[in-house]
Amino acid sequence: MTVTSNKTNNDLNTSSAANPSVFSLFLKYVSANVLGMIGYSCYILADTFFIARGIGSDALAALNLVLPAYSLMNGTGLMIGMGAASRYTISSTKPEGTLHRTIFTHALYLMVFAAVIFSSSGILFPDKIAAVLGADADTIGYATDYIRILLMFSPLFLGNNLLLSFVRNDGAPRLSMTGMIVGSLTNIVLDYVFIYPLGMGMTGAALATATAPVISMLIMSVHFIKKRNHFRPVRTRLSLIRWGDICTLGISSLVTELSSGVVIIVFNYLILGLNGNTGVAAYGILANIALVLVSIYTGIGQGVQPIVSRYTGKDGEEQRRNLRRYALATSLSFALLSYLLIAVFAVPLADLFNREHDPILTDIASNGMRIYFVSLFFSGINIVAAAFLSSADCPKQAFAVSILRGFVLIIPVAWILSVLFGLTGIWMAVPVTEAIVCALAVIFLFRKNM
Repeated sequence: MTVTSNKTNNDLNTSSAANPSVFSLFLKYVSANVLGMIGYSCYILADTFFIARGIGSDALAALNLVLPAYSLMNGTGLMIGMGAASRYTISSTKPEGTLHRTIFTHALYLMVFAAVIFSSSGILFPDKIAAVLGADADTIGYATDYIRILLMFSPLFLGNNLLLSFVRNDGAPRLSMTGMIVGSLTNIVLDYVFIYPLGMGMTGAALATATAPVISMLIMSVHFIKKRNHFRPVRTRLSLIRWGDICTLGISSLVTELSSGVVIIVFNYLILGLNGNTGVAAYGILANIALVLVSIYTGIGQGVQPIVSRYTGKDGEEQRRNLRRYALATSLSFALLSYLLIAVFAVPLADLFNREHDPILTDIASNGMRIYFVSLFFSGINIVAAAFLSSADCPKQAFAVSILRGFVLIIPVAWILSVLFGLTGIWMAVPVTEAIVCALAVIFLFRKNM
């Protein structure tokens, strides 16, 4: 079997000759992944819009309550996919080894194991999961309907994340982008059909969401039909050590995704005590907009991952420095543009998701946006740094960045600020946490030989 895709090899080899070639490669991979991730995350935003306008604020609050389950499932898929794909590319620089031929098989089995756990949970006790996530008498029915289907169809989401990572690393970033975007567009159309003409409520919204990975995988099947793939399942002896290696390299992706879920759980709990379901619905608007904006940074990280993984060691220092500069400049540019748009259009954005035209909901959401999304300037650097460090085979530093912003700091900061400043303090928690972690991320990124 060929060690890596010929196209991937050609692209990466040309990038070593001059800076413009590295920049061209950066544009190719990052633009494809940013567009793809925006499309991929948009189906959650579409759910938010159609649920808010077609069902109501209680359903919107329920959606926000179950988002942590989605973050855990999606993050697990990214951990397996990104970790295995990074090891696949790193090992392909050592053609005398056999690791590159078996890593996809190990990842595939790991994905199946995770899918069984998620699917079983969705079948056996979706109502208990919804209750643990904070659903009350007004939201438990909506939350249970959504989470049941979301978890039952987890093999589709996990399989899609695995294929996206490997197809991208196999020299076809535009194909993976196309799969994500077309899948998301299909979901948006079905969201409307299931919720409005068919009146299927939250069940319809969840079914529409589950179609996106199916369409995405069907499009990526072209990579196999045309025999362009250089990875495939093979017979091999499974190794717990190899599974651990995959998870170690991909853990920062899981923590990045899971951090969104943890923040949502903590914030929902605090907001319920301050403003009830109206406050949770307002936060649901912010959280879902944040999913789309954060996906831009995830796309940048995923875009540089195949390139950085290729340029490990001393010989790749110059290429890594250039990629680091391009990635950080791109993330800061996106942050500035995004924040300006949110600051100007905060009220119209909040009104889009306000079916009952509740002025309190609009006021809470619009004011929260202007504070909460200051975090974009720091979170972009943190997410890109974690992906960059993981791709450069520095999983400990990547994990430190991810775990600090996702768990260690955000929970105490949110609690302290909510006590001191109420709801305003909750909106401040994410910017404060991201700013603190950003200082550490910059140190890791700019240390000697990185």
